[in-house]
Amino acid sequence: MEHKLIEITGLKKYYTVGTQTVKALQGVSLTIYKGEYVAIMGPSGSGKSTLMNLIGALDTPTSGIYILNGTDVSHMDDEKLAAVRNKEIGFVFQTFNLLPRNNALDNVVLPLIYAGLPKAEREKKAIEVLKSVGLESRMTHKPNELSGGQRQRVAVARALVNDPSIILADEPTGNLDSKTSVDIMRLFDRIHKLGNTVIVVTHEEDIAMHAHRIIRLKDGLVESDVINEEVTLV
Repeated sequence: MEHKLIEITGLKKYYTVGTQTVKALQGVSLTIYKGEYVAIMGPSGSGKSTLMNLIGALDTPTSGIYILNGTDVSHMDDEKLAAVRNKEIGFVFQTFNLLPRNNALDNVVLPLIYAGLPKAEREKKAIEVLKSVGLESRMTHKPNELSGGQRQRVAVARALVNDPSIILADEPTGNLDSKTSVDIMRLFDRIHKLGNTVIVVTHEEDIAMHAHRIIRLKDGLVESDVINEEVTLV
């Protein structure tokens, strides 16, 4: 039987801006299974960033239920959410979010420090993951000594190092040229083939076409949720 990794039911998120109430999500329901490769799409204002923040346990909903890997995280406090994030979710951001003074290895080691692994084990694991993304020769380089594509590979390695349930990528090629974007999407394809669950949030059709399932949001609701019959292979 397929394992339900994400179960979302009637998820709503409202913000108050001045005297206005912004209804970012208006009742989203969806299920994502272990091992899926999903793209979440939608124009600006569709609610996709809000949904990503909720899936990533960066925020809690106004109402509705979010069950992540069997645990209801809908109304957890910040401390519990932080523990869930570190254990369950590997983030890859458009802006890389690397620590500028730390080299590639130290950036990748960071989640393992929070997880409480011993120093020798942390370094061994981080080195293995950096090798797996093709950066064994750049481990001692700081972010400003790396190209955009290399920085994103460091970010992918950092996302993978804790063996999370989900790799959650927010516009992962937004700051990259087209050739480098293809290289990064090839890396995501490989990560998915190894059995990882990958969720990519993007507004770019060509990036979404790498996913096996495409969920489109509009005005805070799911507009469509379809299997991608024409997956881009790289």
